[in-house]
Amino acid sequence: MTNTHLAFMIGLLGSIHCIGMCGPLAFAVPVLKPGWRYLLWDKLSYQAGRIISYCILGVVIGILGKQIWLAGLQNGVSIMSGLLILLAAASRLFNFSIRTNNSVLLKPFYKLFNYALKHKANHLIIGMLNGLLPCGFVYLALAGAVNTGSITEAVEYMFWFGTGTVPLMLIAGISAGFTGLAFRRKINKMLPWLMICLGIWFIFRGLQLDIPYLSPAKSGTITECR
Repeated sequence: MTNTHLAFMIGLLGSIHCIGMCGPLAFAVPVLKPGWRYLLWDKLSYQAGRIISYCILGVVIGILGKQIWLAGLQNGVSIMSGLLILLAAASRLFNFSIRTNNSVLLKPFYKLFNYALKHKANHLIIGMLNGLLPCGFVYLALAGAVNTGSITEAVEYMFWFGTGTVPLMLIAGISAGFTGLAFRRKINKMLPWLMICLGIWFIFRGLQLDIPYLSPAKSGTITECR
């Protein structure tokens, strides 16, 4: 599985979780003009805005990842990313909490989002704000992007992650939520196992055991910043 395929699958599976978490924000964005054409255009603009924000995050994380590769720390970062993902998965499976200060992170976001809604901002702008919302699956995608070692590849990784979230989020936005609570709960029970697979993959990748695709050997070259 290539990085882009992995990113797309994280986005696709994560979007089911997102419908329950940030979906209500998408549903709260009003359509300013009646008609299916305007509805579809507004929802597509909203999704495009999220992808733009993910690509911007990809630039930032790509710069960081490039410095990590230049310093020769990519293997350690890959292993550390895998361990953190496994810890997050364990917290879901065994119901223990990892203390975070999400209220502080979310407060300025909600202020901006409410301001945008109040002043009837363009759906593209509102989507860009939504793309910056702290989210566990965005963190997973960023963990993968930082391990690409190239700004271009990091942006590409985040683009395909965002693209993976579009199909279900777009359908949910148009239909105002097409999945029931029971279905989302079943999917959420599967998500920790996906996280475990990703965590193990990052660890094996960092160990460089010369296993094709899973744990390739060190190539001895550094990806150039494109």
